[in-house]
This record gives sequence, structure tokens and C-alpha cells, in this order.
Amino acid sequence: MTSVDDLIARLQELHRQTKSTPLFNPVFQLSLDLSRKLESGEMSLDSLTALVDELECESLRSRAQQLDALLGPVALEANDNALGASLAADDFAAFRKRWENPLLHAVFTAHPTFLLEPEQHAQVAAAASHGSDLTCHAGGAERPAITLQFEHERAMRAIANAQDARDRIVGNVLRRAKDAFPAEWDGLEPEPVRFATWVGYDMDGRTDIKWFTSIGFRLAEKAQRLARYTAQLEGVDDSHDLVPELRAATAYAQERAKDFQSDLTDPAALTVAANRLTAADPRRLLTLKDTIARLEADARDSDDTDRAIGLKTLAAAMRSDGLGMGWIHFRVNAKQLHNAIRRRVDPSGEIDLASKGAMSHLRRAIEDIEPLRSNFAALAIESSTAIRQFLAMAQILAHVDSDTPIRMLVAECEEPATMLSALYFAKLFGIEDKVDISPLFETETALEHGGRFVDELLAEDAYQAYAKARGRVAIQTGFSDAGRFVGQVPASLAIERLQGRLAEAMQENGLGDCAALIFNTHGESMGRGAHPAGMEDRLTWPLSPWAKRRFMRSGIRLEPEVSFQGGDGYLKFATPELAFATLTRIAELRPAEADPDAPTDPFYRRTDLSLDFYRAVKEHQRDHLESRTYSRAITAFGLGLLNSTGSRVSRRQSDLSADREMSLRQIRAIPHNAILQQLGYPVNIIAGIGSAAEGNYEELGALLQESARGRQIIRLVRASNALASIKTVAAYGELFNSAYWASRTYRGTENNISEACEALADYLVKDDRNGVFRRLASRLRSDALKLHRLLDVIPDEAPRDDREHVRRVIGAAQAVRLALLQHMFIKAVSIPAFSRANDISRDDVIEMVFTLRIDDALAQLRRAFPVHFPRIGDFDLDEPTDYPESGDAGYAALRAEFIDPIERAYGLTLRISTAIANEFGAHG
Repeated sequence: MTSVDDLIARLQELHRQTKSTPLFNPVFQLSLDLSRKLESGEMSLDSLTALVDELECESLRSRAQQLDALLGPVALEANDNALGASLAADDFAAFRKRWENPLLHAVFTAHPTFLLEPEQHAQVAAAASHGSDLTCHAGGAERPAITLQFEHERAMRAIANAQDARDRIVGNVLRRAKDAFPAEWDGLEPEPVRFATWVGYDMDGRTDIKWFTSIGFRLAEKAQRLARYTAQLEGVDDSHDLVPELRAATAYAQERAKDFQSDLTDPAALTVAANRLTAADPRRLLTLKDTIARLEADARDSDDTDRAIGLKTLAAAMRSDGLGMGWIHFRVNAKQLHNAIRRRVDPSGEIDLASKGAMSHLRRAIEDIEPLRSNFAALAIESSTAIRQFLAMAQILAHVDSDTPIRMLVAECEEPATMLSALYFAKLFGIEDKVDISPLFETETALEHGGRFVDELLAEDAYQAYAKARGRVAIQTGFSDAGRFVGQVPASLAIERLQGRLAEAMQENGLGDCAALIFNTHGESMGRGAHPAGMEDRLTWPLSPWAKRRFMRSGIRLEPEVSFQGGDGYLKFATPELAFATLTRIAELRPAEADPDAPTDPFYRRTDLSLDFYRAVKEHQRDHLESRTYSRAITAFGLGLLNSTGSRVSRRQSDLSADREMSLRQIRAIPHNAILQQLGYPVNIIAGIGSAAEGNYEELGALLQESARGRQIIRLVRASNALASIKTVAAYGELFNSAYWASRTYRGTENNISEACEALADYLVKDDRNGVFRRLASRLRSDALKLHRLLDVIPDEAPRDDREHVRRVIGAAQAVRLALLQHMFIKAVSIPAFSRANDISRDDVIEMVFTLRIDDALAQLRRAFPVHFPRIGDFDLDEPTDYPESGDAGYAALRAEFIDPIERAYGLTLRISTAIANEFGAHG
């Protein structure tokens, strides 16, 4: 078995045995075949490395093909032509309405999904961009440190490509307008897409982002955007009289950005930086209003069509982005706001923020506010995270960009009083006219009570006045935690109902003239709400036609917003071709629109079936979440199956007993979903769908087939189920099966590892993980049988030709990793005993290996078995010694035999993790 094809052939052969032996596990048997060859010396870690290289390359090709299928066509010229159909219009008013209101807001977030090494990221993007085969290089390169700075640089690179793609769309729109409406076109102000980012501004769950980090990023973004504006104008007309002004403004912004790149905790350093930023300077540019007006006027007066279109395209970019690479989103947690507001209006802590009394108290506080001035010193000494964010926004609006609105996202926002608290601080610092406060609905409680929340909030006079002044009501609906705690399908349906309720509440409370800005923070994986079947499904899964029609029928303008999360999301903007393809698909699909006269989807009409289906799936998902079996299985390896993919790292427990009792709530949504991928079964997508149909397959199947929303649900489930393997889940449990290790050498085979296998058998007698995985696999199998019955009555709209091949590739990858894990276990129990040090024993180290805390285990082993230590020859003493009699023998041989192979094998398992995630299309 020297190639992946060999592994697949062997796996197919083994699968045939399941007909006669239902409990037979082909994946684990293949891993045993490989393990025996490895332990006997017939194969080596070099041999497995070659297999991992091939698996990794295969997965990168698969990722590029998925990207091409999602976005295609990808060629620039092809998308120029594709865009043509969206440019048709009978009159200028309709054309203007179509292109002057953003089709979408795209937010570039820094979720920890930087799975691919930079070279791999570039390889996948290049292959998808040009339809070429992916040339793989030897993998296993050292992964770069994924710092906040790294994430920010990657976000800015993606946004830059997105801006260029938008400029290309705007140019096409303007050219079409000039041809079709020559007397009116110069009044057109296209704004097809807006961009934003929260990289460097998101404080939810983080303490490592200093206030001056955020200010520094915003200044760096300003400098970068001004440099791009300057280059763009020079490309249109390098003699334009605005060029020197933009160059000077760019240089000034670069100087100020440099001031804020250093540590400003020293008051003296801050004083210098702040005074430079706030001082009057002819080069300082705080608004682009006059610049845009001059560009528009020059375009109107120009006889050169290309020059006029170029100037208007630049003006459109400035109108969209302002003095930055895009809009910015600050984010805090509701608890942080609660702590802050108590300090201001309830220092004694007597008010319950969930009570009616709290609302009355906050109303009076907002009415009585006298706005306060603030400066950088006030920001520097502020200890409250929430207040510090409002102070930072105030300084940005005062001294960086006075025009561009800022979003304030509030995570875990479950009480209207939280929103009034945020409004209080916005008014306190005089920025309520430029800040859009947005509650995040993501937890089960928030979704369950979201309708009440919206009704109460929008009925508040203070909030109504604020929303009317801003011209929009902003909310955020999250698919990560919701998809974990409720299940992805129930979460999407609950979010949809909340969105529909928002439309009703806006109409009922006289806010129909405001826009509804709905930020759907789904990610790139199915487990985070990214529908894999195509761009139309990807855009309508989080904001369905049913929900959009509720706004259309109320005359409320929609401003849909989605996130492109981390390294996975940035792939869609990794090259000019991909960025333009992404925005062209958005322009074609027009996600802000829906047909208000479309007939009601039967999914929403037959609520006797659909509501029962929703509730049953949700209850099934909740049963898993609350089950000790599920929790223990998901945390059986801690987070050791996952690569580090972001600067916000999920901290592992240092206490071994705490590892064994780890709660799912200690793991963030993305790692949780990523572990499900790695174990082989996306529970939060698939589980419960079959059980919800039990006893009613025909009727429910008919409804789901007749309904557009139902077919969309089934497409998601089929896509996930195509990659799922319950046999793989069970295979991981066999690693902890004492009987397996005791029996492996029972017939006198593999005598060279008999002692290690016996030690493993003894060690695992009391381990619970084998039983846990078996119980989980049984539960999943029972539910899956019901799912298959349901799917049998619903025709497959687009069966995958490569389904079985992809499943076999994943199965082969899982088998290789299981063989590597067995190798690590065998090596771990074969290490000689050592004395307890720092309260860490040999058994503790073995347990660290079993939970894949390999870095910790290796550190302890290297401390116990040093290679470098003081030697006799290091000393120049007059007195002779006969001791020690032997040479300076250390533990180099022991390290080479046991410790180094564990490290190398673990590195290969993480590369397989990358390959499996690529087959799923995203990390987590």
C-alpha cells in the first residue's frame, strides 16, 4: 500500500465484508493493516509521509474544484459578459434604484479559520482562478504564527481585491448607463457592495487587543486606502489637481499610523502620538465629501468618456469606503455592557437589567444625558472594556474619519435594556448619529425570545428616535453558536422567523421608512451556515425569500450583510478573478431583493408538518448536546485533532481531570464543528432529520420536495451526509478498546510490540472512551437509518458523480491517521519509567498523549530524558576523577526511538486534519 489508490482499493475490498459482518469496521481494519506494516518495519514514517503528501494534495485539488464550482465562471471576461444581463433597464429611475442601493454588505472577519499554509492558500486560489491543475509541493512546511497582525494583513489583502472587483462592476454599470441614458447617466452614484471588517476591533472573548491596537489598525487602513485612491486617480489622470492633495494626505496618514504602531501604555509616548494626531495639519483629511464632489464635477465636464468613467468610479469607491479599507465593526459582550452601565447609573447594583424598572431607569438616564467630551487620555485610563470601545469610536470619528459609520455589535444580547445601555454610551460620547448598535441573536435563549426582544425594543421611544435618525434598524443573527446549540437546520429556521418578526415590528412601530440591516454571520462551512450547493443557496440560506418578502411587502428596504470568515472566506477574494466572480454572482442573484407576489412556499403554509419537523430536530439536537456520551466523545481528544487556525486560540485545560470533564461550552463553535468533521460525522447538521420524519416519511418527504425551502434543507443534509461516516466515529472508539490491544498479539503475531499492547490493554481497562464512542455510533446509526428512509422518498436533484471516491479518500485519510495514533500510543507506553517531576508522572504523560496534548507530553519527556547536560569535559579542574566510568552517554537514542517518532507522527496527523477539512470545504 504505497499510494492513495492502493488504500482506496483495499478499503473497497474491506467494505464488501460488511455485508456478511455488519459490525465489521473497514476504516479501522485498514488502519490496523497499516499499523502492522509500520510496527513491523515493512513501512516507515517516511512511507506514511508520502501517503500524507498525496492525501493533502488530493484535498487541495478538491478544495480548488469546490471553489470553482461555487463561483464559476471565474474568468474576468466571462464575468464581464455575465454581468451584462444584470445591466438591463427600461428607464433611468429603475436603473438608478437598482445600483445605488447596496446589494450586499460583505464583512471580512477574523474567525480562526486560517487552516491553509500561505502557499497552499495561493495554490488553491490560483488553480480555481485559472481552471488549472494544482501543482502540489511537499507539505509539512512550518506554519506561520497566526497573529492578529497576520489576520489583519490577510483581511486587507482580500478587501483590496474586493475593491478592485467592485470598481470593475461600477465601471461596467457606468458605461452601460452612458450608452442607455446619455442625458442622465452622470447623475448616477453606483454603490453595488459595501465592505467592512472587525479584524482588530472585536473584543468579544478577547483581552489581547489593546485600545491603541484598534486605533493603529484604523490609521493603517486609512493610509492604505488613501494610497490606493491616489494610485487609482493617477491611473485615470496623473495631472489631476487632486493628486498632490491625496499624496500629502497619504503621507500624513502613514506617519500617524506609525505613531500608533508602538506600545502606548507609557503616558509620555501616548501624549506625543495623540497630540500629533489631533493637531491641525493642512494634510489631515477627515472627510471625502469635497473630494467626491470635485471628482463628480470633473467627470461631468470631461469630454473623454474613459476619463469621466474613471473619475466617477473613484468617487463611487470613496463614497462606499470612506477613509478606510471599509467600514469597521466593534464588538463587545452584553455582560461587558451590563458591568459598564451599572457603574454609571446603578453603582449599588440594585437594578435587575431584565426588569421593567431597569428600562424606566435607562429611559430617564438617556433623556438626561449631557454629552461629554473625551480625549485619548480618557481612553487610555478607562478600565471598562465596553466604555473603552465607545471612547475609541469617538476618537476615530473625531480624528480619523468623520463620515463613515461604525457598527457596535453586542454579543449574547438577550435583553432590550442591553441595547438601551449601548445607546446611553453612544449619546454620552456624542456619537449616536454615526454608530449603528446591533444586537446579536445566536444563543438558544436569544432565538427563542428574540420576537419579544424586538417587539419591546422597537416600541421604546428612545430607540425609535435613534433608529429614525440613523435611517436603519440593525440586527445580527449568528449561525455558529446557534448551529452548535440548536442544530444548523433548526437554527436557520429560528433565525428566519426572527427576521420575519423584525419586519412586522418595524411596521407596527412606525419604522417602515428605515432600512433593515440584517447581518448574518454565517461562516464558510456547513456547520456554520454556509450552504454548499451554490451561491444562490449560500445567500438565501441565512436570509430566505420568505423572510425577504416580509420586508418587501411592508415597503422596508433591506440591507443584507454576510461575513466572509478568516482564511476560508478570504479564498473567495484571494485573486482578482475570484473576487470579481464572487461579486458578479452577488450582482446576478441580488440578495436584497425578492418577489413580493410569489406564492407562499408550502413549507410555511403546512405548519402542522413543518413546525413539528423543526421542533423534533431541535429536540434531537438538544438531546445530543445535553448527553454526557456526546460531550465525552467530542472532547475525547481535547482539541488535539485540530491545527491552530487563529490568533484567538481556544485554551486547553492544564488539569488532566478537567480535560476528562471538559464541557462543550468550553469549546467555541468553530472548534466544535471542526472536531465533528475530524471524527467523521457532522452531527449538528444531520442528526435529527431522520428521527423527525419517523412514521411520516411519505407526507413529510412530499412537503420537503414540493417546498423550495424544504429542498434547500435536503440539499444541505445530502451534502453533509455524503461526507459522513459512522464507521469512522466507531473506529476512534476502538483506539481505547482494551480488548483490541489485548487481542492484537494474541496469536503470537507482532511479538515485537506485545509488551506495549499488554500495557495499553491494562491501562485502558477502566477508560470510558470506547463505550462512549460505541454508544454515540449506535445513536447516530439509528437516526441515520431513518434519514435514509426519508431521503429515499425525495429525489436527489443533483447526485454527485464523485461521491464514493470522495468518501473513500476521506476514509483512507482517517485510516492513515488512526494508524499514526496507534503508533503514538505504542511509543508512549514503551517509554521507560521516570521519576515524578513537577507533579507529572509517566501515567500523566501517557494520558496527555491519549488526549493529544502532544506538545505538553513532549515537553515533559524532554525534561525527563535530556540530551544536553553538563559534561566532565566542560570543567578544567586540577584534581582528577575516575567517575563516571563511561562516556557522556545521554538519552539521544531514547529520544530517537520513542520521543521523536511521537512528534513526527503527530505532525502528520495534523496534516491529515487539513486534508479532511479541505474535503469538507472549510475548517469547522
